[in-house]
Amino acid sequence: MAMITAFVVLLFVHGLVSGRLERTVVTAPIVFTVAGMLAFLVAPDLSRSPESLRLFLVLAEIGLSLLLFSDASRTDLRLLKRMRNLPARLLSTGMLLTMLLGAVGALVLFPALSLWEAGILAAILAPTDAGLGQIIVSSPRVPTKVRQALNVEAGLNDGLSVPFLLFFMALAAEAGGAGSGHASLVRFVVEQLGFGTAIGIAIGLFGGLLLGAADRRSWMASSQQQLGVVALPLLCILASEAAGASMFIAAFVAGLVVEIGYAEAGRHGVEFGEEWGQLFNLSVFFLFGFLAARAWPQFDVTHASYAVVSLTLVRMLPVAIALWGTGFNRASVLFMGWFGPRGLASIVLGLVYLERELHQPGESTIKLAVMVTVLVSIFAHGLSAVPGIDAYARRIAAMNPDAPELATIGGVPLDRTQRSEGDEQRRTAAID
Repeated sequence: MAMITAFVVLLFVHGLVSGRLERTVVTAPIVFTVAGMLAFLVAPDLSRSPESLRLFLVLAEIGLSLLLFSDASRTDLRLLKRMRNLPARLLSTGMLLTMLLGAVGALVLFPALSLWEAGILAAILAPTDAGLGQIIVSSPRVPTKVRQALNVEAGLNDGLSVPFLLFFMALAAEAGGAGSGHASLVRFVVEQLGFGTAIGIAIGLFGGLLLGAADRRSWMASSQQQLGVVALPLLCILASEAAGASMFIAAFVAGLVVEIGYAEAGRHGVEFGEEWGQLFNLSVFFLFGFLAARAWPQFDVTHASYAVVSLTLVRMLPVAIALWGTGFNRASVLFMGWFGPRGLASIVLGLVYLERELHQPGESTIKLAVMVTVLVSIFAHGLSAVPGIDAYARRIAAMNPDAPELATIGGVPLDRTQRSEGDEQRRTAAID
């Protein structure tokens, strides 16, 4: 209980000064990660409390399931079309190349890893975290087209990476003798992917239809609508546990189909995520800081090298290829390539992988590489967000008004603040 008490106290203190921190480069993930590391340094005996660690893992799994449902439910397919497939480029070409390069980099730097273990590492680190780059996706100084694309990418790539992770885990288990051959792999795919998809469709579609019908008949109190929506991913978790399916796939698929029956599901999911969802997210970063401090003596230069490669080449080259032909300025490509932070999803997927206890030879390497990469990302992307926006805003101000980055989205003009700031910077540059 001591570890949980420390987290609750920190949560209260952070709430007291959160407004002041928002005006600095110190983000909430940085605060809670550092606090988790300090908790281990002050009281290392807390690591011998498996009950607390297990509770945090359960919170992490629930938090990611809710996040996947919320992100999927608010996906506007019409927006994707109006943005001329920019997010689709990042989620297809960009994401597949990211996993490919991530696996290749793992095989080069960690030659002891098998092909499937390298795939596991790449899949865990493929998702980006909009929470770590929240200032990026909410800043009016960044072109609407750019931040919307980054936001949609971060909202969907975590759910899309789960099937790859589960598939690579099944192949690694089979290759390592933990499975029973082809039949085991087929059964795994059917149970984890097939059952998870079926559960998500059933709960999301049927639940959405019931919520929509109740809303049209004014049966639901407005204060209960959010809880009704949030109950759906929780049902996905319970049903998946009973069926041996993936709760993450079930929650993600449910989020994709829920709006068929209830158009307001996305809004209520986002409202919950902005309020209670932060509790789950921050608990994950606190746990991560604690585990990172405990594993610190095992980190070496190879893990750090992979972190650097993963956050630069493995991310930025696929983004550049995915944006080929869009006409985007080099500064925009660099900006979008850099701000692909690894955070919540990678932490939870890494914990899920370790929880399976496949006892593979490369398990320790995968764990340490993930931890170092996320740790570097939390600080590098958090501290570089404000300076990065400032530098990019100056480049935007020098662009032609008809640049692709500044184009309207479906007839919707750029943010008024962004346009006025850009005009002011251009006038200042002309005077200088």
